[in-house]
Amino acid sequence: MYAQDQAVIATPIGAVRIIGDDRTIARIAIGGTAAPLTGHADAVRTAADQLSAWFAGRLTTFDLPLTPAATPRGQALRDAMIGIGYGETMSYGALARVANSGARAIGQACARNPFPIIVPCHRVLGAGGALGAYSAGEGPATKQWLLDHEHRTKGTQG
Repeated sequence: MYAQDQAVIATPIGAVRIIGDDRTIARIAIGGTAAPLTGHADAVRTAADQLSAWFAGRLTTFDLPLTPAATPRGQALRDAMIGIGYGETMSYGALARVANSGARAIGQACARNPFPIIVPCHRVLGAGGALGAYSAGEGPATKQWLLDHEHRTKGTQG
């Protein structure tokens, strides 16, 4: 097993902490205050670079080695979330239909998502476009900021 490393990047929604090793990203945490920290592990540094580019509006799709979900079903739900395009949204029910699952299972997968932003659970909305909950950062305010950011920057990438 590889030793865990971390990086912290400063963002408009607070500190974003990236935890992983040379091979994979284990977790992303949003919020709080922390001094920027440069990671040493390859995957951690790559994630920090990609997240910084996302916040700058220069990146819309991540290409990062994430720790696999604990179950094949969890991985399928994670993959379904990743399938929601940058600047797009989908309701819990619609995503459940795409993933051949239930809306509650989608909600639980969002609430337990260890990779906010990278696995874009912020793009999953309640019925009728209701913002709904968000388990990272400052909750729904962070979710709204992420959605607004994507809306502002969609189509501006080179």
